[in-house]
Amino acid sequence: MNPQKSAEPSQGKSSTSPTERKPWKKKTPVEVVLDQINRLRDDVTKKEDELKQAKRQLQKLEEARKILET
Repeated sequence: MNPQKSAEPSQGKSSTSPTERKPWKKKTPVEVVLDQINRLRDDVTKKEDELKQAKRQLQKLEEARKILET
């Protein structure tokens, strides 16, 4: 009934594009969990660094407050 709909998905896929995707490789459940662990570890490390920076900034501001209050 709608022949255009069957043609639309093929328009988005261009086999001649210079930036083709890598072929999809199915991961095992173990690989999925290991990837999640690595992503979470990286996220925790990043957040720890942000927390250290925020603590340093807070310490400097509290020292400035002490100076202003005296």
